Amino acid sequence: MKRDCLMGLVSIAARASSILIGFSGHAAGQDAIGRKNDVVPAMVEIIYEKGMKYLASTQSEDGTWSDSVGSEPGVVGLCVAAFLAHGDDPVGGRYAGNIRRGIDFIIKQQNPKNGYIGSSMYNHAFAAKALAESYGCVENPEIETALRKAVDLILSAQKRNRSGAWRYTPDSRDADTTVTGCQLVTLFAARNAGISVPDGSISKAMAYLANNRAANGSYGYTSLSGGKPTLTAIGLLCQSLAKERDSKGYEASFEFLKNHLDYRDRYYPYYFECYMSQALFHADEAVWKEWNERNIRYLATIQSADGSFPGNQGPSFNTAGALLSLALNFRYLPIYEK
Repeated sequence: MKRDCLMGLVSIAARASSILIGFSGHAAGQDAIGRKNDVVPAMVEIIYEKGMKYLASTQSEDGTWSDSVGSEPGVVGLCVAAFLAHGDDPVGGRYAGNIRRGIDFIIKQQNPKNGYIGSSMYNHAFAAKALAESYGCVENPEIETALRKAVDLILSAQKRNRSGAWRYTPDSRDADTTVTGCQLVTLFAARNAGISVPDGSISKAMAYLANNRAANGSYGYTSLSGGKPTLTAIGLLCQSLAKERDSKGYEASFEFLKNHLDYRDRYYPYYFECYMSQALFHADEAVWKEWNERNIRYLATIQSADGSFPGNQGPSFNTAGALLSLALNFRYLPIYEK
C-alpha cells in the first residue's frame, strides 16, 4: 500500500516487533518536506523539547497521565499527537515508546461492539485523530481496525443526528459547533491516512457549521449569536480543510480572527490556540507568522520550569495543547498541509 505520511511519500518497511500492541511496520524516516527552506525558531524548539520531556517523564506505564484529566482517552490522544507533530512515530524517535503506550491505551478503551472511545464525543474525536495520525506513519492492522471502527462510529452518530452534525454522545439529537468541528477535523485526518469518508458526510456537517456563522464571520455555539474567536477558529479551519475558501463567509471569518490576534480564551486557552494556529496558517501564512511570534513569546513566559503549562484543565491537557499550537512550525503531520 502506498501511504501519505508526514508531508510526503515515505516507504513502509516491514519490521518484526511485538512491543505493546504489535507495531509491525514503520515509516522509514520522517522528512519534513515543508521545512526545507524554513528554520524552526530556536525558542520553539526549547519550549517543545521541555514540554515533551515533561509529558514523557509523567506518563504512566499504562499510557495515561495521573492528573485530573490524564486518563481520558482524548487527552492521551492529544499528548500522542504532540509527540507525532515533532516528528517521532510509534516505532522511531526518542518518544516512540510514549506514543506506543498512548495508542495501546486508546485501543484498549475502545468499545469493541460500536467503536466508541471514552465517554464523550470530544474524547472519541481526539483519540481517533491520534489513531489516524499514527496510522498515517505506521502500517499496523490493529491501528487500522480501531481507526475504521472509530470513523464508523462518527458517521453513524451523524446519521442519527437531526442536524447532520454531532454533540456530546453518539446518540445526541442536537449539535454544537465545537463537537462538530472536532469530528470533522478527525474525519479529515482519517482521510489523510487512507480511510474512506463519504463526501456527503462532510457536506452535511459543513452546512451545519455554516448555519451557525453570522454575517460578521463569527461562529456561535449552537446558533448565529454569541460568536467567539475560539468557535470561529474551529469553523475557519474546517472550511479550509473542506476546500471551501472561495466564499464571502470564509473571508468574513478570517477578518474576524485577524481582529482578535491578541485574544486568549479564559476557560480553554490551549484549545483555542490549537485551532487558531491551524486556522490562520491555512488562511494566510503571513498572518499566521505574526500570530505565531506572539504565541511563542506568550508560551515562553508561562511555561513552568518542569516543562508543563499552567491552567485549569490539568497539566497533561495544557501541555499537549500548548505544544500543538506550535506544531505548524514543524509541519510534519498531513493535517498541516495546505
